Amino acid sequence: MIHTNLIASLLICLCSVPLVGQSIRTITVPDTSLSILVVGDWGRHGEHNQRDVARAMDSAAVHLDPVAVVSVGDNFYPDGVQSVHDHAWKVSFEDIYTAHSLHVPWIVALGNHDYHGNVQAQIDYTDVSRRWTMPARYFDTTFVEDEDDASVSVLLLVIDTNPFQTDYLAAPAGEYGDVATQDTSRQKRYIDSVLTSSKATWKIVIGHHPMYTGGKRKGKTGNMLRSFKGLFAKHRVDAYFAGHEHDLQHHVDDTGVHSFVSGAGSEVRKTGNIPETRFARSVPGFATVTASPTLLTVRFVDATGTVIYTTSIPKRR
Repeated sequence: MIHTNLIASLLICLCSVPLVGQSIRTITVPDTSLSILVVGDWGRHGEHNQRDVARAMDSAAVHLDPVAVVSVGDNFYPDGVQSVHDHAWKVSFEDIYTAHSLHVPWIVALGNHDYHGNVQAQIDYTDVSRRWTMPARYFDTTFVEDEDDASVSVLLLVIDTNPFQTDYLAAPAGEYGDVATQDTSRQKRYIDSVLTSSKATWKIVIGHHPMYTGGKRKGKTGNMLRSFKGLFAKHRVDAYFAGHEHDLQHHVDDTGVHSFVSGAGSEVRKTGNIPETRFARSVPGFATVTASPTLLTVRFVDATGTVIYTTSIPKRR
């Protein structure tokens, strides 16, 4: 067991390398692979770097041809949307992510600011938009790439982490909408069922609240760890992507699950390190994920389109 842990640590060190000054458009990806972009905490009417990040996302998408864009929540500041006709849809989403390359499915999670508004309106917008995808508060979808008898598949399991935050449940009535009425036991049964039945090459979970952070909420992720650490370890989840913190972070815990924060879609805040940290940077940007049959490669890209970090996660057997 000691030798196994040592090898795992060496793999992490070898595969996690900061890259400074490399354009995302110079990256080479395997022929048999599929890519996604991951962005969070973005809906600010184009302000606070949002437009710059959107342009960099376009540059990445033109090159990587992603099958989807993933949003890890806090889609509209400060108070979500009120209806499918809310002006925020236009000024924070439709008029910002206009590039043809970004007209792919947007797989969307709910954040705490979204709960300040009408959550059902974000679900209902799925029937209005050709790309907005939020059929329920939590859901799953799988993407598959086949080429030359090789294939790779990626499960994206979107969860609603808001009902697991005990301080939200204790907040004054209406502050977080109907969060207190959500059945967390039922959601965990759903998560367990999907992770059990999925045959995907890679299992990726998407939520809003991080399990690990060196940022503003450092030391305040107990609810997430109690709720999901054991569950993710049981099912050998490959990666968990969150937002909530307005920065870019990568952590690896003692179960081997990789946790990423990609919450720098507009405003950014100071960040820092904890024992699990492999990378943390307070810059506007997003993540790219490229899945091949044997490697899951995650890159952080800043608002200029420069790759500032990359890590490649070997498939666990």
